Amino acid sequence: MRVLSGIQPSGKLHLGNYLAAMKQHIELEEKHDCYYFIANYHALTTIQDAPTLVANTRDVALDYLAMGFDPTKALLFRQSDVPEVTELTWLLSVVTGKGLLDRATSYKDKVARGIAASMGLFSYPILMAADILIYHSDVVPVGKDQVQHIEMAQDMATHFNMTFKCEVFKRPEAKLNEALIVPGLDGQKMSKSYGNAVSLFDDAKTNRKRIMSIKTDSTPLEAPKDPERCTVFGLYKLLATPAETQALEQRYRAGGMGYGEAKQMLADVVERLLGPARERRAELVKDADYVEDMLRTAGRRARETARAVMEQARAACGIVTARN
Repeated sequence: MRVLSGIQPSGKLHLGNYLAAMKQHIELEEKHDCYYFIANYHALTTIQDAPTLVANTRDVALDYLAMGFDPTKALLFRQSDVPEVTELTWLLSVVTGKGLLDRATSYKDKVARGIAASMGLFSYPILMAADILIYHSDVVPVGKDQVQHIEMAQDMATHFNMTFKCEVFKRPEAKLNEALIVPGLDGQKMSKSYGNAVSLFDDAKTNRKRIMSIKTDSTPLEAPKDPERCTVFGLYKLLATPAETQALEQRYRAGGMGYGEAKQMLADVVERLLGPARERRAELVKDADYVEDMLRTAGRRARETARAVMEQARAACGIVTARN
């Protein structure tokens, strides 16, 4: 089964990115044929500074490698290393009704948050569909807020096949992650834009200080507490072992423990995860050639797949190109 997912290089990755996407990506590489691309074309809708985009793209690769991604088991590559994706975007655009894009809730949400209403942002779902369809992807791991984009890709594949009387594209399916919502420091969904995230590679002292700032209620130390309504516990259970989670839940319900102690326990499990990864990343930063070689090699392999699919798509449309 081929798994496809994209990661936007829009800034520092945080615990929410790891728990909602990266962790699943790394686990899937053990059993499936995984293609993961760094979506630098997509990022142009919000990042229009060349040095920033270059640095962010490399940082995503470093972060994935540090957190356990194995380039011998899966592909991690730059979206821009497969230019056929942008060609397919045009072919899909001629069979996609404007009404389908008008219904995209992600576009409306982003415009409401102040992102410029560019044509790139509006047609974002077509580029995303091209990313998915060009590799004959079977499954796309996504959060709940991205399911509509997968459904739109399904529609575009069907419209293309019906319009040109072919079977070039297969129907991709969404795979929802169990950790759909990762709580941030303020109880909302963890997000860079909300300023409520714990970054993956800040130093231990900075992370602990941010965790100690998590908002909690005023329940007295000696009183029982509801773990299901506590942001600290919500994060802890996503990172701790089942036995650790059960033990902390019992302490919440029994009373006699303050939120400060729970925060310290959360900071400990966060550091248990991120401490070794921080050390691995520091070593990877010293070997820029290794990271670049990994991206280029994966990009070449992904492009081989994309080229074969594009040949089928061009033939179906009647697009003739000169052979090299």
